[in-house]
Amino acid sequence: MTATTAPLILLAASVAFVVVAVQWWRIHAFFALMLAALLVGITAALIRPGAGGAVGAVETAVAAMGAACGKIAFPIALAAIIGVCLMESGAADKIVRRCVAVFGEKRTDVALLASGFVLAIPVFFDTVFFLLVPLARALARRTGRNYLLYLMAMCGGGVITHSTVPPTPGPLIVAEMLRLDLGVAILGGIACGLVPAGLALLLAHWLNARTPIPLRESLVAAAPATDWSARPESDLPAFLPAILPVALPVLLIGGASFLALARPAGAAAGWWAVAEFLGNKNVAMLLGTMVAVAVLMRTRGRRLGELADTLASPLETAGVIILITSAGGAYGAMIQNAGLGEAVRNLAEGRHLNLVLLAWLLAMVIRVAQGSATVAMITATGIIQSIAAGGPLGCHPFYLYLAIGYGSFFLSWMNDSGFWVVGRMGGLTERETLRTWSVLLSILSVAGLGQALLLSSFWPFPFR
Repeated sequence: MTATTAPLILLAASVAFVVVAVQWWRIHAFFALMLAALLVGITAALIRPGAGGAVGAVETAVAAMGAACGKIAFPIALAAIIGVCLMESGAADKIVRRCVAVFGEKRTDVALLASGFVLAIPVFFDTVFFLLVPLARALARRTGRNYLLYLMAMCGGGVITHSTVPPTPGPLIVAEMLRLDLGVAILGGIACGLVPAGLALLLAHWLNARTPIPLRESLVAAAPATDWSARPESDLPAFLPAILPVALPVLLIGGASFLALARPAGAAAGWWAVAEFLGNKNVAMLLGTMVAVAVLMRTRGRRLGELADTLASPLETAGVIILITSAGGAYGAMIQNAGLGEAVRNLAEGRHLNLVLLAWLLAMVIRVAQGSATVAMITATGIIQSIAAGGPLGCHPFYLYLAIGYGSFFLSWMNDSGFWVVGRMGGLTERETLRTWSVLLSILSVAGLGQALLLSSFWPFPFR
């Protein structure tokens, strides 16, 4: 094997291993990614003289895992706490009710879309779905129609921000690996999600007209979330405290990024240093978490010492996500150390290589093959990071970030847990889920790619 072909063969073999391990052997994603990192590292060390040997490869992989963990563990854990506090305190219910009140019952589809779009920033998608599906059922019972419209509207809004706006774990690790400013990732992800969100609403109407599906009570399993209308208004927090745990980190991180761009050269620290401190992702997320916990304590009349059991479950979930994303960081580092970037640049010499399209294709193929959007994001980012290292990107890394995010949710089908959540909890058959949920996500994924390609062509370096 030559210096050009060896890294490419290692890449193909490692990606195939991850897909087979996750999809067919049912190995946990953490072990699949970590084993792939070790296999790549050890193999590269054996075939490349001076690479440090097998022992060095193992140590490098473990160190890379620790480095990735140090960047994302704290924000992910805090985001999980914010999510459970929003649910337990009734803040999420309040946000949904206010959206319904603002848009009116005749535009409840827009309210569900907006609710999903906002709540999926700090809350996992399945939790958002469990929260909103009772509202979709209640509205379908009341009107006797449009159940699929309500279902697809809330799904479309939630999946966009879940895949493109930190601190959701997938987008967070992609931004960190691409060394993309987190404020740019958050504000850019929200801004670039508006057009796909509008498209999602149009698609929800189209799917509802093309495939009218009634609410089948016999197919709907009991949801872990209570009906949205079960709580009296007096039990819910006011709207500002309810939305603040979500809005505060976004405003602080985004504001600090904007001020950093606007800061004059040579300006004294002063207030700039304060803004930089408050806009640090760890500080901003911690402040949002403190507000969320305070709202929960006030609304439910609990003391701080009584929250241990409430916060234990989300931290356990966050721990699994942190392990998976950290293992993905190790895999990406070992792919880079194997010389993939140099190999691809040698092959692409004299040719035009569109990294935005390549990033989307990588995420899309890995997603379809093994089902997990997070694994697809991490694996694709590791490959793109290796290719781009040391060479010109041709565009701002934000567009690569955007392409990976949208590519990661293309064609949700039977190997994706989200497919079964939407199908079973939504009361859809497998065929109906494929014709609605899978179609919706695939079209939104392609639309997101088109947006990234268009923006990168006409405005390749917008933040410089």
